[in-house]
Amino acid sequence: MEIKERFLKYVSFDTQSDEHSTTTPSTLKQLELGKYLTAELKSLGVENAELDEYGIVYGTIPSNNDHQGKVIGFIAHMDTSPDASGKDIHPQFVNDYDGSIITLNKEKEMYLDPEEYPILSQLVHHDLITTDGTTLLGADDKAGVAIIMQMVQYLYDHPEFKHNDIQIAFTPDEEVGRGTDNFDVKKFNADYAYTVDGGDIGDVEYENFNAFSATVTIHGKSIHPGSAKNKMINSVHVSQEFDSLLPAHARPESTEGYEGFNHLHSINGNCEKTVMEYIIRNHDLTLAKKQCQDFKDIAEFLNKKYEYQIVDVEIEESYLNMKEALKDHMYIVDHAKEAIRAGGIEATSTAIRGGTDGVRLTFLGLPCPNIGTGGFNYHGPFEFVSVTMMQKQVEMILRLLENNVK
Repeated sequence: MEIKERFLKYVSFDTQSDEHSTTTPSTLKQLELGKYLTAELKSLGVENAELDEYGIVYGTIPSNNDHQGKVIGFIAHMDTSPDASGKDIHPQFVNDYDGSIITLNKEKEMYLDPEEYPILSQLVHHDLITTDGTTLLGADDKAGVAIIMQMVQYLYDHPEFKHNDIQIAFTPDEEVGRGTDNFDVKKFNADYAYTVDGGDIGDVEYENFNAFSATVTIHGKSIHPGSAKNKMINSVHVSQEFDSLLPAHARPESTEGYEGFNHLHSINGNCEKTVMEYIIRNHDLTLAKKQCQDFKDIAEFLNKKYEYQIVDVEIEESYLNMKEALKDHMYIVDHAKEAIRAGGIEATSTAIRGGTDGVRLTFLGLPCPNIGTGGFNYHGPFEFVSVTMMQKQVEMILRLLENNVK
């Protein structure tokens, strides 16, 4: 099976996760892709492939070189983001891209314009897959799943290719921050791993945000509007006041690179009660903690102003910057970059403005930087993937495995 065909098969599964669900995985439909991948792995000689009770797929490609070299793992996630529908995806194909504007949906006037998305100028002559403007594509991270499975296919077809044990895992619920909640690092039994969950295949990522979440609850006083004077305190209005006291320049739409942000990603309320959910991000842990303190300080200010406990703030740590945990394992990053350069591609490292399963796995004792898939504009209808990059990433992984046993 070619990688394009494999990818299209995977995106036909609706695997959208749900941050509000209490089940494991958060949506049971993710198990359908897990079952399919388990069967596919077994058909390609991965005899111990299994889908465990938590919806994680594990498998081992056994050593054929008397266990020489490190045991390397490769991990991708099966779910797609709750931010946009992942059901009934209708992919569109752009073969040998010529650098012009790509029409996603003429009726909705949706286009991929190189002036707006400069990465397209680097993808001339690539074969691309886009959405039709009505759903996301699912390249995050089914492109990663397809790359790993294409590697498995190659090793099955080429038994002469020497390698040590190779560990494979596909996780659910990465998009809602639960992808590694039940990951068995001991069972996975790799010296180190790579999450295949990035963008440009020349990039090896080992820095990410320090991440916190904040729940802000506003307790208003609801009175009939006809007799509300000097009595009503509308929690919706106070929520607007709270948000206005956060730095306006520290919103996602005003930040880039190493700049942190506070993102109000949901708000739900009425006069009596309003709940706002924020994510807090910064590559610098000291600055991230300062942002968290801002939330507490604003709550204290408003509680004094209104003379009762009108605002409650709860802050939880989501994950930390894996750079600190990887500083003694930078050879893992170097090995990936060597394999990239051997393919004639410039190797770089940029800080992730987000997180991956690899972040938490690194802190669980499995060093796990992130490598690219060729997917871009994740989590929405402007998402697309370079099939050409996907194919080249398979080649890079094979070179990495080959170098591991030399």
